[in-house]
Formats: sequence, C-alpha cells, structure tokens
Amino acid sequence: MRQMFRAPVPADVPAPMMTAEALAAGGERLDAMRKTANAAGKVRDDGLAWLAPSGSASTDATAMIVRTGNASVEVSTIDSAVPRIRFLATQVGGFVANSAIETGRDQARSATLEVKAPAQTFDRLLTGLTPLGKVESVNISAADVGEEFVDVEARIANDHRLETRLIELLATRTGKLKDVLDVEQELARVREEIERYEGRLRYLRAHTEMSTLSITVHEPVPIIEHVGTNPIVVAARQAWRNFIALLAFVIASMGVVLPIAVVAGGIWWGTSLARSRAQTTA
Repeated sequence: MRQMFRAPVPADVPAPMMTAEALAAGGERLDAMRKTANAAGKVRDDGLAWLAPSGSASTDATAMIVRTGNASVEVSTIDSAVPRIRFLATQVGGFVANSAIETGRDQARSATLEVKAPAQTFDRLLTGLTPLGKVESVNISAADVGEEFVDVEARIANDHRLETRLIELLATRTGKLKDVLDVEQELARVREEIERYEGRLRYLRAHTEMSTLSITVHEPVPIIEHVGTNPIVVAARQAWRNFIALLAFVIASMGVVLPIAVVAGGIWWGTSLARSRAQTTA
C-alpha cells in the first residue's frame, strides 16, 4: 500500500486540500473507530469490550490453571534415582527441562530436576514420587489465569476491528499526505499491540498445558566419614590439624606484635633515659 504514495506528482498540480467539512468528517471517522470496535460487546470502564469467549476459547478459559510445585525426596543413591525420574517424566508424557547435581566432601550428594508434564497427568507425576524413596515435602501452587486469558482475547478482537477500519480509511484517503502518514503510524501501532497480545496468549496456553515440578533428591547423610575408619583416629587427626592451625596463627600474629613491641620498648626506654638525666641534673 505504501507504493501508492510514491507515485510522482507533477509540479503544476497542487496537493489535494481538505475542506472544513472533510476535515470534520475525517476527525469524526477517527473518533468513531474505537467506538465501533467496542460496539459488539459491553463496554467496560476502561473502554474495552468485554466479549463473551466463543468456541474453544470458552473451553480454554474454564481450565486456565498454571500449576507449579517442588518436592524433596530422600533416596538411597542418586545414581539410580535420576534415571528413574527421567523415565517417570516420559511415562506421564513430559520431559526433564533442567537438571543439576551437587556433590561435596562433607555433604550428601543431591540432584535437582525440573520436570515438565501435561496438566492432565500432573497428579500421576506426584504419585510416582513415592516409589523413589522417602518423600519429605511436596508443595504445589495453582494460579487461575482464565480471566486474564479472556481479557487479552477481547483486546485482540478490539484491535482487529480497529485495524480493519484503519485499512478502510487508507483505501478511501481524501486528505493530505501527513494525514495518511498519521493513519499508517496508528495502524503500525495497532498491529504491534496485536502481536504483543497474541504472544501473551501463547505464553498462557503453554504454561497451562504443561505443569512444572522441581524434584530434589538427596542421599542420607553418612554418620561416619568413610566405612572402616576409626572415629578415634579421625578425632586425633582433627586435633592435630587444629594445633597446627593455632601455631600458624601465632606465628602470623608475630608480624604484627613484634613491631608494636619494638616501638613501645623504644618509647619506654627514651622516657626512662630522660627521667634519669633530669634527676642527675637536679
């Protein structure tokens, strides 16, 4: 459509000017666009039509629940628990999105897996945690986004109607080039707004169709550091480490104490020498 305005205009032909009646009509047409967009539904306080959802939208709106949760399970070993969680995710029709394993010398090994599962099989996923080991905690939260879903759909419908009217106005342009460019700018803004709302709808659908459960599994904390190690020997080694650490601290402190002692001794010696001289003179 932009190519229609690039055609050269002869210099002797003046630019089309709008009469007062045409300007008034154009202003009324622009003002009537949003009113027409809201005419199909009940206008709310913010000027947007609250449209009744139709077809699949009404079905989606009644089940727009975003479910997320986290669970903690104590297992005998994470080497077998992690593959079982992955297998459980595939059984319920989901997948493991993210995973992390933590190990350390003085801590029990643990792993965290973020499982995405369809909303219809989310309860089966929770039930499948029991065979893994000792379930310590399960926290589930649900957020109803049905109202937001319907609201965004209504805004998209309103913007589509406004877009249609703007296109019609461009097709029947009778004003100055500036007026046409203003309409094109408004049309670009409306289309950008439609794309943003459609992206929000896709986000809501994706998060309601797939629920998220973060599963943390960890091994029991060992009572003895290593199997077959004598606790007395371990305690003696730790006591020797503590003694060495204390000795190192004393040696390191001498670097601060000795200079202070030298300065203090010099001041005391100077003071004593001055007093003795004063007594001799007297």
